[in-house]
Amino acid sequence: MKTLRNYVAPSTEDLAALKARLSMTGEQMAELAAVAGSNQWRKYTGGHTPRSVGPHMLFWIAARMELSDEQFGAVLAKMRELGAAFDFSEPQS
Repeated sequence: MKTLRNYVAPSTEDLAALKARLSMTGEQMAELAAVAGSNQWRKYTGGHTPRSVGPHMLFWIAARMELSDEQFGAVLAKMRELGAAFDFSEPQS
């Protein structure tokens, strides 16, 4: 089975450019990346030692951006089939 090797995470500049290109707020980027909120997203984009975006997180972001709703729904269905339980809905305001 193929796997990722020699992964290099996007830089904080890359992530800032993505945020700007998408015209999203920190809270929206957190939703896109499936992290708790804008405070968590900022941990990947700033501070003394920003966190590195792991391949699983980047894969999730890319999947949300590229897959159709139907394709992404199939991925979520597979996650449930594998034993996960979650809600996937619009955030409450």
